[in-house]
Amino acid sequence: MKLLKLSLLSLLIFPAFVSAQSMSDHTIGLRLGDSDGLGAEISYQKSLSRNNRLEVNLGFRDSRAYDAFKLSGLYEWVLPLEGDFNWYYGVGGGLGNVNFERRPSETDPNGEEVDGGLFVFAAGNIGVEYNFDFPLVISLDMRPEIGLLGYSEFSDSFDFDIGLGIRYQF
Repeated sequence: MKLLKLSLLSLLIFPAFVSAQSMSDHTIGLRLGDSDGLGAEISYQKSLSRNNRLEVNLGFRDSRAYDAFKLSGLYEWVLPLEGDFNWYYGVGGGLGNVNFERRPSETDPNGEEVDGGLFVFAAGNIGVEYNFDFPLVISLDMRPEIGLLGYSEFSDSFDFDIGLGIRYQF
């Protein structure tokens, strides 16, 4: 019985002594990945508590074929691994818009005109990061996204977006 009480007590007290690496209040940088054809994203993270943060990413493209932007927001939990390594996971979503530069004869493969438009998606996130001794953090993560509504090429799709993040901490 004493062993059981001691075990329960240690399970309740132990989390108070385990803490993640001290997170900076802010990080800003780039997340380099696929992002559904938008490529690199400007990334900002704001620490909310010792183990939680908010991440916001903005990707955009201005090309001959199309103009687009994609904004995502994620609430993340950050947990220590070993040394200066942390792992994190989160949930969130976002929205975006795509406009195609259409020529009079352009159609999609199904023979319909390509319109584009607004889209909304849900997202998750899981990854690992390394905090350097100087104010830089590098991360590798996977962000599965599922389109919810809007432009059909996004609303009917499921995508695994893998990204490499390089951020300055302040």
